[in-house]
Amino acid sequence: MNTPTHSALLLVDGYNIIGSWTSLKLTRDRDGLETARQELVERLLNYTTHQGYKTQIVFDSQYQKTTSTEELYGPHLSVYFTAWTQTADTYIEKFCAAFSRKQDRASPRLIVATSDRDQQLTVVGYGAECMSAQLLAQNVEQSIQGIKRQQRSRSKQSSRFLFHSLDAKAQEKLAQWRHGS
Repeated sequence: MNTPTHSALLLVDGYNIIGSWTSLKLTRDRDGLETARQELVERLLNYTTHQGYKTQIVFDSQYQKTTSTEELYGPHLSVYFTAWTQTADTYIEKFCAAFSRKQDRASPRLIVATSDRDQQLTVVGYGAECMSAQLLAQNVEQSIQGIKRQQRSRSKQSSRFLFHSLDAKAQEKLAQWRHGS
């Protein structure tokens, strides 16, 4: 099976990011943790695709007696809930340690997004790169603006002719008239 090659693997400390981004904190406080998690996933979906990253958002399940689970949101993004006795920090640290030992990696880079200073120092020791929550927020926003610019550029190019702005039925009718049918 041919798996997509990614420019980097991005591990996101989910609750750390939610606690660091003002908009996500407001969502968490107003609508609950589940809504804040979904908002984070939605924001990272386009970003990871646009950047060419494979991303895993990691959330603690430390205080709930559950096994670890992973939810896939397409080929570029997954959400991982740790097992009952494991924190997101320990999962990320173990992942970084295993990544540093692996010789046949699909991704040349491992980036960990967290503003936890101790976590940053630990993962850098394993050879991973760090990205603060604030930098991730800036990068996500820049990516959104870049995508919007691309979409505006495409729509300007395709709307140069009236024909392209018509629905399929109208285009078909015009084509029939053009051919004398």
